[in-house]
Parts: sequence; structure tokens; C-alpha cells
Amino acid sequence: MSMTTHTPSENHPSSSPATDRWVTGIRWAAGIVFVVFGIGKFVNHASELASFRQYSLPAPGASVYLIGVLEIGGGMLLAGGLLVKAAALALAIDMIGAIVVSGVGRGESISLTLAPLLLVAMIFLIRFGGHGSVDRSLPARLTAWRRRSAA
Repeated sequence: MSMTTHTPSENHPSSSPATDRWVTGIRWAAGIVFVVFGIGKFVNHASELASFRQYSLPAPGASVYLIGVLEIGGGMLLAGGLLVKAAALALAIDMIGAIVVSGVGRGESISLTLAPLLLVAMIFLIRFGGHGSVDRSLPARLTAWRRRSAA
């Protein structure tokens, strides 16, 4: 019989209520911002389309809708605590695009201020996003459900 000590791995860091609160707050705040900006892609479509045309993106009309769906869907997933790390990764890529295309490329201040802040938040959530989320408790709930179903 071997005696091994288990320490939290990088993928499953130990959790504390304070960490859970911070992560939840960041998820909700970022989620709300993404949902609001995503809705703007539909509500102010003409203005957004004009901006996307200036960015020289392929198919600017489709790009506006695609980014809008990504931001609304990703923001809702963040706020709801579902697929947090996947949503944060997709939204981090979105923010890198915003920083490069409209921030550096066009000098738009929101893409040089808010977008980098959101990028940092997404990197944080990629690392710690499971804390305080439904994602973290889901495996245990599924196991319990399977046991009850099998009995």
C-alpha cells in the first residue's frame, strides 16, 4: 500500500468562499457588459455595420451579427456560470480582435480601455472560472442523479 499525498492540482485549485465571490462577481460584471454590447450589435445595427466596414473585415454584415451572438451568448453563459472557461476563451479571442482591429487599427478608445480590461477578466476566468459556478458543481450532481436513477 502506498502513501501518497494529494495536493490541489493546477486544474483543480482549492476553493474558498472569498475566491468564489470574486469569481462570481467578475463573471456577472463581464457577462452583463458583454450582453449589453452584444445587444447593441442588433439594436444599433446600422452604426455597428458602418464601423465594421471601416475595419475591413470580411462580410461585415454577417460579422456584426456573429459577434453580437457571441457576446450575448457568451455573456449569458458567464453570468449563468455555465461553460465558463469555454465562453471566456471565445470572448477573450473576441477582445483580442477588438483591441487589434478597432483599438490599435482605428484608435477607438473603448477598444483600448474596456476591451483590455475584459481580456484580463477573461484570462482570469479561463484560469479560475470554475469557482462558484454551476460547472463546478455539475459533475457531483450528475453522479448523484445517475446513482438515484440506477437504484
